[in-house]
Amino acid sequence: MTAPEVDVTAAAALLGAAADVTLLAHVNPDADALGSALALGLALRRRGATVRVSFGAPSAVPESLRVLDSEGLFVPAAEVPAVVPVLVALDTGSVDRLGPLGDRVATADVSLVVDHHVSNTRYGSHNLVDDRAEATAVIVARLLDELAVEIDEPIARCLYAGIATDTVSFRFAKPETHRLAARLLEAGVDGAGLIRGLMDSHPFAWLGMLASVLSAAQLEPDAAQGLGFVHAVVRRADAAGVRAEEVESVIDVVRSTSEAEVAAVLKETPSGEWTVSLRAVGRLDVRSVAVRFGGGGHRLAAGFTGHGTAEEVVAGIRAALAEATPAH
Repeated sequence: MTAPEVDVTAAAALLGAAADVTLLAHVNPDADALGSALALGLALRRRGATVRVSFGAPSAVPESLRVLDSEGLFVPAAEVPAVVPVLVALDTGSVDRLGPLGDRVATADVSLVVDHHVSNTRYGSHNLVDDRAEATAVIVARLLDELAVEIDEPIARCLYAGIATDTVSFRFAKPETHRLAARLLEAGVDGAGLIRGLMDSHPFAWLGMLASVLSAAQLEPDAAQGLGFVHAVVRRADAAGVRAEEVESVIDVVRSTSEAEVAAVLKETPSGEWTVSLRAVGRLDVRSVAVRFGGGGHRLAAGFTGHGTAEEVVAGIRAALAEATPAH
């Protein structure tokens, strides 16, 4: 039986009546996942609820995202109760993306999924999914308006972080999302400073890692249906001493290759698998590629876990791109 879809009004009513809420982001959270969870958590705490925010891994909030947790809502995964009254999963397309906290969905009295991924599997008892929203933070802003919660600077900071990063500094934002961003800036957010800390600031060690990875990057002009395919590999030796969030940022450099429609970055995990980030400029749907390998995401930004050698994973991507659907 398919779990029910709910609208913003119904979701707000569900949360407005909750006294104890656990909000979960996906493993290795980005600014949209954690910012959405913290923004909603702050709002619910202001309404008197007991609130905890967590994610399955890593064990602490990534350094670049710590500025978002202004009131210490984060708790490590090990401290999340085995059974919770109300669970909210944010920016997480499938239960497996919750990692070791995925079992809390089944034990919760009520589980609400709030997400914007077109590949979302509707795994909650209630699901608020809008794949037209550029970021989950956009949906959370609607929830806060429905709850009649004032969007003050700490909440606005979390929302702005999620929207800015998922729209690549508003390059893919709709007019109404720019208007929402204006509201958040008017609430006191330092937009330039926040984006610099999230997207444009790296430790010196990042330069060495990047030099090593980019020196071995490869461009295949005839791949991806003749539109060009560029790929790079981050091995564990490259990433030694560099934060996980710095490794995640490599795709933003590789994707800037003007001769390639599609970019891919393979990142080696301790278990020998590969987490793969895919990006497209606008002509091919990389989500259709990621889905073939058990992943998901958006038309122009997707990912999956690859198995085998790096060469085998790249070969699989190359073959899938030959059959990829148009992005529009």
